Amino acid sequence: MDLRGLFLNDRVAAALVTALVGGGVVAAGWFWTHALSRRRDRQLREERVGDIQRALLAEIRAHVAALEGQTLDDPDAREAMVARLAQGRHVPILPHDANDRIFRAIVEEVHILPEWAIDPVVRYYRLLAVRSALAQDIRANAKDQPERATEMFRDYLTLNDETLMTGRRAMIILTASLEGGREAVEALAAAARQREAARIAATLPGELARLRAGLNTRSSDPRGR
Repeated sequence: MDLRGLFLNDRVAAALVTALVGGGVVAAGWFWTHALSRRRDRQLREERVGDIQRALLAEIRAHVAALEGQTLDDPDAREAMVARLAQGRHVPILPHDANDRIFRAIVEEVHILPEWAIDPVVRYYRLLAVRSALAQDIRANAKDQPERATEMFRDYLTLNDETLMTGRRAMIILTASLEGGREAVEALAAAARQREAARIAATLPGELARLRAGLNTRSSDPRGR
């Protein structure tokens, strides 16, 4: 092979090495850029999830505080209010909306919430919607159908209690999720299971004793009554 051929081969080899190195650099740069982009997207998603949870927690906390002030714990006071409605003497002031402005604003993104937060949040806002619809029916029937309105109002009071309990649970879960993520929520669930097990252990013997006493009383009756 003459010198000219060797020179050309060297040039081709150098060009090939340059191309390979350049391609490697480009590929490495692409992978690095892609990794940075994914990391940035993940951070933005985490920030968005945190922002949504904080916004929902603030809205739920505000309404739960209002519910706590409106809830009647005294059974006599409840019955007195129901009686006034039945007699057409007083129609309670009931909400005109579901207090869900923030939830409606982010409802298309609710799926990005952690799985442990979705159920209590959605359940709470569903109860708010049912509560709002029931309040409208009570107002519509209070004048012409007071008996029907009274029965619905009893359901409304029960629904209020359930909404309050569900709102408190949603607040606890959202707070734990924001402060400690999955581990905090799982620890919360474990503590709740322990409390329930302790409650059952404490009350079960008495319930069984009452059941046995009732069965013994019934079996001692010769008429089977």
